[in-house]
Amino acid sequence: MHCIEWRPVRRLAAVAVALLMAACGSQGPRPEPRPSAPGARPPAPAAPSAAVPARSWQEYKLQAARRLVEANPERTYLGEVQQPLLAIPVLEIELNADGSVRHIKVSRKPGQALDTVDLAIAAVRRAAPFGDVRHLPRPWVFNEVFLFNDERRFKPRMLDE
Repeated sequence: MHCIEWRPVRRLAAVAVALLMAACGSQGPRPEPRPSAPGARPPAPAAPSAAVPARSWQEYKLQAARRLVEANPERTYLGEVQQPLLAIPVLEIELNADGSVRHIKVSRKPGQALDTVDLAIAAVRRAAPFGDVRHLPRPWVFNEVFLFNDERRFKPRMLDE
């Protein structure tokens, strides 16, 4: 007798949660993108549509983690964290006043699966800008811990607390 395979069920649940989170942040239909020249890069994603700016760095980090998932739906998971994890890179993200990324520093490299560092950096760049930080105390820097599973999908640790 074969046990039930839970990975597809968890993956489906993670996609459903990601879609639900994305739907909560939408403010109506978006205009159709204009066709561009072949080989042109797509426009950068818009800043997160937060109705209320974060009142603290803790709130801002939570919004940034949600933005990471929203901007990287095929590269993230929201379900239970597997044990043991494949890799846990940690990035220090320095922001400009408008929430765009000024600098990314690798605070912790994993002992294996070193490519996950590049995957995490690329995910941050795709998700930026994260929203205005002028109202928050300086320095405009925060850390994000990326919990990578065996499928090289990540979950921001901020969403696992």
